[in-house]
Amino acid sequence: MISPRSHTFPFRPLQAHARVASRVAAWLCVSAILGLGRSAATAADNKHEKPYALIFGTVWGPDDRPVYGVKIKIRREGEKKVRWEQYSNHSGEFAQRVPAGTQDYVIWADLKGLKSKNGNPIQGEEVKVHVDADERVDTGVHLK
Repeated sequence: MISPRSHTFPFRPLQAHARVASRVAAWLCVSAILGLGRSAATAADNKHEKPYALIFGTVWGPDDRPVYGVKIKIRREGEKKVRWEQYSNHSGEFAQRVPAGTQDYVIWADLKGLKSKNGNPIQGEEVKVHVDADERVDTGVHLK
């Protein structure tokens, strides 16, 4: 028979808890210091980010349903060159950041190669959007 006193522990149980507690405390201090450093770095990054406006839109098909995969082109009103291109997502939506400030933009769908279900070519119209500052502007592009 083995007596309970014959078992020897390599360390006392209270000392083990003290070691674990000190390790946890040290880990918490290090993570708190690193966390403060990250938030300060994030705040510094946000200071250098330029303000922007957001043009958010939905592409609507001839049957008034959202259309997926349509190429959207955006340019400033006084220019001929396309500045931004986007594709509509599965909800028919697209979003584009543009510089903040008063400006007019023209949006249209690039419909090359797209046809309706009955085989007729699809037509679209240009949409003009006015942005005043760093704001979100919602619009829709309707296909015929």
